[in-house]
Amino acid sequence: MAGPRTRARRRPATPRVALSTSSVYPLGCAAAFATAARLGYDGVEVMVWTDPLTREPGALRRLAEHFGVPVVSVHAPTLLVTQRVWGTDPWEKVDRSLAMAAELGADTVVLHPPFRWQREYARGFADGVAARDDGSGPRLAVENMYPWKAGVRSREVEAYLPDWDPVGQPYEHVTLDLSHTATAGSDALAMVRDLGPRLTHLHLADGSGAPRDEHLVPGRGTQPCGPVLEALATDGFTGHVVVEVSTRRASEEQRDLDLAESLAFARLHLAPVPS
Repeated sequence: MAGPRTRARRRPATPRVALSTSSVYPLGCAAAFATAARLGYDGVEVMVWTDPLTREPGALRRLAEHFGVPVVSVHAPTLLVTQRVWGTDPWEKVDRSLAMAAELGADTVVLHPPFRWQREYARGFADGVAARDDGSGPRLAVENMYPWKAGVRSREVEAYLPDWDPVGQPYEHVTLDLSHTATAGSDALAMVRDLGPRLTHLHLADGSGAPRDEHLVPGRGTQPCGPVLEALATDGFTGHVVVEVSTRRASEEQRDLDLAESLAFARLHLAPVPS
């Protein structure tokens, strides 16, 4: 006689793995959608850039529909090289990014903390993020950065205010970038633990610990990329994993190989372990 049937425990859904449009640079935004579709990515993160397509929600919607790859997140133009994209008012940049994400059905906007020379913006940054991240629209996920190295003996310069490290800041949602942890010398697994449910977005890349931001293919540097993904999968992470690697010097064939390898790496380490 068969024993009593036990109810199977439902596992959380495996997080979607998306491709950042920056991962195909210097190719344009359209190439990112085509690459994501060809390689089997679940979505795209749009880095708002000098490429006009990255700033046009109508064009982005048509790309998403044509290639069958949704926009899952938007990266606001808060990088040093995008300081004049959508004007120079930092909050206008954030607000326009939120509006575009909402129009595209994306649930996350990634932004960097202010630069040290943006003192007025920095003073009200935490409050401004909290006011906009109120649950009524896409969430704002502030990204970890790193100290800059400058001058004699690679002296560290505090380039970001209120801090490059979001762990001790009051942000409700945080993006963890594993290339930035390498540059900063941060303990990525400790950050995962300390952030807990505030960690809602991951930029998957790697780094060697060099003083420059490298964005290597995961597994080619020193960061615990695999253990981080496994920890997120075990904890029931419901955010997005976005591959953000540099392929700017790669041939077309090598670019596809690097991005396919990154996707395979992510899915391998996010896969549920059989019980």
